[in-house]
Amino acid sequence: MQRLHVKTRKKREIIDITDLLDGQLAQTKAGCGICHLLVLHTTAALTTADLDPGTDLDMLDAFEAMVPRLRYRHPHDPAHVPDHILSALIGTSLSLPFESGKLILGTWQRVVLVELDGPRQRQLAISLAEEN
Repeated sequence: MQRLHVKTRKKREIIDITDLLDGQLAQTKAGCGICHLLVLHTTAALTTADLDPGTDLDMLDAFEAMVPRLRYRHPHDPAHVPDHILSALIGTSLSLPFESGKLILGTWQRVVLVELDGPRQRQLAISLAEEN
């Protein structure tokens, strides 16, 4: 299993990690199969997105609008309960096909890390299931 480290710089941001993942895949010399990704944090998420200019900010605004302003009971830090909720809603894992050391994605699709409580050093676990 491989690990990928991503340093985030803002409280909330969307970071394109597609090229980092393709770089990791190319180093493995893997043929084709499925790349399983898991962000090892409860206040970050993974998804795919079209990253036209401004789309990242539109996504963050929409995510924030999804979580109601409630009186949260989280004992550690109630202020970041919305971050935990968004992480659970967006998801912390992805499974994507790859071939010849590159992820197979749609024309505009990029793999993104959604930072919800940064800035932080985030860690992703990468597991490859190769086809025979």
